[in-house]
Amino acid sequence: MEYKPTLTSSIIFANENKLEEWIHLFLCREGNNKPFSDGLKLKPRRFFTPEMINLNRFERCCGPEEQMKFQVSEEYFKKRVNDIAIFFKKGNWDMPPLIVNRAGNRYELNDGNHRYEALKKIGITRYWVIIWETI
Repeated sequence: MEYKPTLTSSIIFANENKLEEWIHLFLCREGNNKPFSDGLKLKPRRFFTPEMINLNRFERCCGPEEQMKFQVSEEYFKKRVNDIAIFFKKGNWDMPPLIVNRAGNRYELNDGNHRYEALKKIGITRYWVIIWETI
């Protein structure tokens, strides 16, 4: 089984009970989020096969807004979101799923904040999400 940074690859890994492996490969490579990968390894976690979910069930934790847990410059954020939106609208990108933590009734978007905002920008209200929770 070959890893690719795509939704299709994540589903293939999930079907082989190797979704956690896909997540760490993605986060440490294209996702550019090794600290998140390292943090996920600190406690036992459960990862659920990607599913299509309404984007209004959770919010970003990264962005230029003052209340964001992970703040980035507005210029960088907007450019990245615009680039992703343009690329996705071309229709030839098997975009990886977003990664969301579920803690009780609360959902937090942990990876894919720029992709999430790009999807919203182009009017997409549902997308593929990997949900994880601490066991």
